[in-house]
Amino acid sequence: MPSAATTLLKGAKRLLPAVLLSAVVVGSAWAEPEVRVVGLFANAAVVNVDGQRHMLRVGKPGPDGVTLISADSKSATISINGQRRQYGLQREYTQGFAERETQRVSIARGEGGHFIANGSINGQNVQFMVDTGATSVAMNAIQARRLGIDFLVTGTEVRASTASANVKAYRVRLDRVKVGDIELNGIDGLVLEGRFPTDVLLGMSWLSRVRMDDQGSTLVLERKY
Repeated sequence: MPSAATTLLKGAKRLLPAVLLSAVVVGSAWAEPEVRVVGLFANAAVVNVDGQRHMLRVGKPGPDGVTLISADSKSATISINGQRRQYGLQREYTQGFAERETQRVSIARGEGGHFIANGSINGQNVQFMVDTGATSVAMNAIQARRLGIDFLVTGTEVRASTASANVKAYRVRLDRVKVGDIELNGIDGLVLEGRFPTDVLLGMSWLSRVRMDDQGSTLVLERKY
């Protein structure tokens, strides 16, 4: 006949898996979400929470206990279940045979509803206006000269349609066009005589080579591979 101690030991063994399972469930319930900051703006940030992208704004609650406290172009302070942490801009990766960097750019919608992005053409700084209606990266002659583009020598004369008239223009080849971390080579450009367009237009000769995700207040560009 088993002793009381033996019976108690067997009972404890039967309870042990249930106790361990309970501990695992409780531990997973309190696990913090995985947070990555992939876009930074004044008082706003694009944040991946457990793989899902969200646009967080200061003063507005976010998902899974994640709240944006403050943000600028350099870092974001985020509260996760009441614990404050500071994040810099982090890169995202895709899983394959080896981890490969995914180049993304997040552009906030500006005044007038336009997406304005900083970048460069052939290494010269430029402010672009995203324009899906433009077939090429387009600029006026004054902007082209500032960028060192000798369109009269290297360009091919064409006619271009604007909102008001058909004007003389020059089709050129741009060696390097960069927006954020995304740099593409061999981009078709268009130089129009006169002062139109007033902004350098980031047209489809560049945009067609990236993925675009219009999230309303933010446009996310991702390089295609």
